[in-house]
Amino acid sequence: MATEKILVLGIGNDILTDDGIGPKLIGDLRKMDYPADITFKTASVGGLEMLEMISGFSRVFLIDAIRTRNGKPGNVYFLPAEDFSETQNLTNLHDINFLTALDLGNKLNYQIPGEIMIIAVEIVEDLEFSEELSPVLKKRYPEILSKVNKFLLEAMLYQKTASASR
Repeated sequence: MATEKILVLGIGNDILTDDGIGPKLIGDLRKMDYPADITFKTASVGGLEMLEMISGFSRVFLIDAIRTRNGKPGNVYFLPAEDFSETQNLTNLHDINFLTALDLGNKLNYQIPGEIMIIAVEIVEDLEFSEELSPVLKKRYPEILSKVNKFLLEAMLYQKTASASR
């Protein structure tokens, strides 16, 4: 049986305060004890450009910033791609949104992953130039990292258990 190809992709701009939460998390997750077949990458793109990045992987976990009307900064949401409300970088005014890009990718016979999960972190600030997180996110960062790590490990363990029972 072929090894499953898994991508964990942190999306955002690491010089725009909290928008850099995805790449920052990837930097710390890379240092943790994950199997060698897990690929960790960062990107500051959305829409069509992401198709090339995710093509060929069987499972993808996207980590991105989100701002919701009543969200509490530092909250972490786990959303299947088809159910997400648009996150910070998966939509671009000059491009199509991510779900439309996935649909187009399927029509163009891209190798679209069978499972795409979005890990969205509620943020405060994404328009100021800074390589530092806002004070609220900085304070909650260890908790955010722990939640994301736990989710990824459980998702990967669940998949291995499900595959073994087939």
